[in-house]
Amino acid sequence: MTEDESTARVWDCIVVGAGASGMSAGLTLARARRTILLVDAGQQSNLAAPVIGGLLGHDGRRPAEFYAAGRAELAAYPSTTLLTGEVARGARGEDGIFAVTLSDGCRERARSMVLAPGMEYRYPRLSGMDERWGDSVFHCPFCHGWEISGRPVGVLADGAVGLYGALNLRAWSDRVTLLTNGSSRLTGEQRDQLSAGGVGLDERPIAALDGPGTELRAAVFAAGGELAIGALLVKTYLYQRSSLARDLGATFIEPDEMLAVEAIKADAMGRTGVPGLYAAGDAATPVPPSLASAVASGYLAGASAVIGLTAGPVVGLAAGYNDSPQTATGS
Repeated sequence: MTEDESTARVWDCIVVGAGASGMSAGLTLARARRTILLVDAGQQSNLAAPVIGGLLGHDGRRPAEFYAAGRAELAAYPSTTLLTGEVARGARGEDGIFAVTLSDGCRERARSMVLAPGMEYRYPRLSGMDERWGDSVFHCPFCHGWEISGRPVGVLADGAVGLYGALNLRAWSDRVTLLTNGSSRLTGEQRDQLSAGGVGLDERPIAALDGPGTELRAAVFAAGGELAIGALLVKTYLYQRSSLARDLGATFIEPDEMLAVEAIKADAMGRTGVPGLYAAGDAATPVPPSLASAVASGYLAGASAVIGLTAGPVVGLAAGYNDSPQTATGS
């Protein structure tokens, strides 16, 4: 440790990301009178959506308004600082203090950290998909299903993922077609299940999505022809946005066919097994993400950090340490 570092301010907690989970963690810490630095890169994944769906008290609200309200609430607590930027790298020292370097070269230190940076969403890049993402093209039926109710809907996926995704969408539409974008891996039994569930199957390769503006009118096939659909559910893979969690010693849940989420391994309270390191939101959720679960997981991770900072040193435990973190199965 340099002389400058030994005299520099040490925050109680640095929260990486000020989306729903990060701000929820920050609010919990702030209300426990902890000094907090929230570092946010402004990459909230649902900003592309026209409205929030399924979050109690905010159903139908624009995402940007939701985040602005959250920042205003945090600003009321004098121990909280919100900084626009990105954490480029970080490390935990032998003294248990976390040191991070921001993308602008600024360095900050803290006794604990909450990782809530969101995730990188990867999905097939069909022509016409990007401009419709978060609106008529989506990855979560519970977030967007109500808005597309009654439309003819396509599901871009294959195998078991496609089967369950298409059958699930029957809750919102009675005209659902599974689009495998080429020869399918479906078994004979799975094909029978689709048919029994009233779901169509089309294995033709897709060339593009078509429609006015962000609206979806049809899937256009490479060999000609099209299928009229008003919305498209897309199998999406979620990956960490940077190596920060790995650099800090966190471990990960291996993505599988059904969930395909590279989530930080953490228990139900957001504890990662690294002393003083917590994780929340999409980055630590091995189940389909949502704004509602992000708020809940942020609260739990923030509470864990408070407990670790307050009680840990008293009872001789490293802040937030958990020998065998269990995979979180809910919020």
